[in-house]
Amino acid sequence: MRSTARELNWSGTVTYSARRVERPRSIDEAAEIVARESRVHGLGTRHSFNDVADAPGVLLDLSDVPTDLVVDTAAGTATMGAGTRYGVVAPELDRAGVALHNTGSLPHISLGGAIATGTHGSGTALGSLSTAVRAFELLGPDGSRRTLRRGDPDFDGAVLHLGLLGVVTRVEVDVERTYRMRQDSYGPLPWDVYVANVAAVHASAYSVCAYTVFGDEVGEVLLKSRVPDGAGDVPVPDDLVGAPRLPGRPADGHHTARDGSVGPWWDRLPHFPIDTVPSHGSEVQSEHFVPLRLAAPALDAVRTMAARIQPHLHVCELRTMAADPFWLSPTQGEDLLCIAFTWQKHPEAVAALLPDLEGLLAPFDGRPHWGKMSSLDAETVERLWPRLPDFRRLVAAADPQRKFASALGERVLRT
Repeated sequence: MRSTARELNWSGTVTYSARRVERPRSIDEAAEIVARESRVHGLGTRHSFNDVADAPGVLLDLSDVPTDLVVDTAAGTATMGAGTRYGVVAPELDRAGVALHNTGSLPHISLGGAIATGTHGSGTALGSLSTAVRAFELLGPDGSRRTLRRGDPDFDGAVLHLGLLGVVTRVEVDVERTYRMRQDSYGPLPWDVYVANVAAVHASAYSVCAYTVFGDEVGEVLLKSRVPDGAGDVPVPDDLVGAPRLPGRPADGHHTARDGSVGPWWDRLPHFPIDTVPSHGSEVQSEHFVPLRLAAPALDAVRTMAARIQPHLHVCELRTMAADPFWLSPTQGEDLLCIAFTWQKHPEAVAALLPDLEGLLAPFDGRPHWGKMSSLDAETVERLWPRLPDFRRLVAAADPQRKFASALGERVLRT
């Protein structure tokens, strides 16, 4: 299938410049498209707020390619089509007796797109979704397939690839024995108390998320606690550094249960239910990563802009993630705090704020999420990602004619 009309991203704030979008129904069909076109770029579920997935020519949407899930419990792996959405495959994995280590807050994104951009969940001991990748298959400029595996030379440079090395068609990820979870709500927490205990707060459960609008408090902290398969429940604290445990609320059409009830991992790790796609079009997003050891001063710096931030903000979510070795990862080898802004749909106002916001985070080596709004230029990106020259070498070897080049890649990464 193909579409020739100009298409938009998830929020309707980015218009893709490609002349058409192709939606093949098999990998062979995708390979034929790649081989015959002069410019091709992979397109995920469009949950990006910049031109990371935009390019002239053809955008390739693999969401119609069958999942073809293969679970190997002995090896601890699951292999599936890269266009598969987490919310579609997660219950299937659970029925097979296995689970993923983490998911993003939104389960309706594809594995291929999430992995390519370094998308993450939360958990100080948990790596991004890219860290689960054991191998992946991609189409080269001539449409031929090749597979990269963990342990191969340059694998750490290729996993988080922004679509610049080819079109990824299948992904093999680590899985583990299935488990259940509960989600509990705590708050409010005075700002100073949260900032003074930020590392401890985020280490208090398997996955922890905190919400603020940069006023006098952090309004809510969600603790997602892992319940081993076969166990009835696990104990949780009655308070979190003085903040009481709240009654929370059961699941509804907008949020997963945060009332302490126990349910499947795939229905507690995300914030949104897998069977209902959240309403879209009312927001734009930016995410900014700082080393966890610098979280307190970085948060206080951002809060000095509260009067300018608040008129445009829905909410800011504070999350943590573990270090990883990937060349284009925001972690750069150490645990991080992610300051994730969900802005109102005021793209011009947010774009005007970002230079000052990112300037405040510069002393803390603040790095942006590759799929979100950012004002950082090529020179700053070069300084923040010291392995970028090595990544350019990978791109030059894999795609010498730049068939897979993207707008963001050319403008910011200079690939």
